[in-house]
Amino acid sequence: MAVSQIPLPFDKAALEPHMSSRTFDFHYGKHHKTYVDNTNAAIKGTPLENASLPEIVKSAKQSGNQKLFNNAAQSWNHDFFWQSLTPKSAAPAGKLAEWVNRDLGGFDKLKEAFKTEAVGHFAAGWAWLVVKDGKLVVTSYHDADTPIAHGVTPLLTCDVWEHAYYLDYQNARAGFLDAFLANLANWKFAEENLNKAK
Repeated sequence: MAVSQIPLPFDKAALEPHMSSRTFDFHYGKHHKTYVDNTNAAIKGTPLENASLPEIVKSAKQSGNQKLFNNAAQSWNHDFFWQSLTPKSAAPAGKLAEWVNRDLGGFDKLKEAFKTEAVGHFAAGWAWLVVKDGKLVVTSYHDADTPIAHGVTPLLTCDVWEHAYYLDYQNARAGFLDAFLANLANWKFAEENLNKAK
């Protein structure tokens, strides 16, 4: 069973002006596709050829196969990122809102913490809202690393590799995070992930 990219859950122009269709041409059409292609090439003819993408990520991490891990984890992270975006962002509701208030001091504090983590993350990586030890935590992982390799439950992510924002924001990562948090973050997706969490 080959790994495949998930279809974008919206038209590639749906997030404009906050994220351009040109960014999707490169980010989804080239960067993400390359990670998927590299993952498929690496697992062909191996016991992982019919494994799910999360299984491939975890196996590569456990075995120390860094090349496979980098490509498989980036494939998974990008699938998750596209679902973390929406053209109709709305504040957290339901159980997520309750947990945000309980663990992070409210929605404004969550956004502040998320931006601080993402902007302050040195070099390439990902900013995340996760469930860890039964609580919401804002964190980040370097390069291709991912919560699912560490037994942590991801709820929402933002890609802070430069290829995620450079065409639209140049080097202004903070501007990208402002746009993400104000207009693009899919808190409904985060709530769905929280509701499914064990």
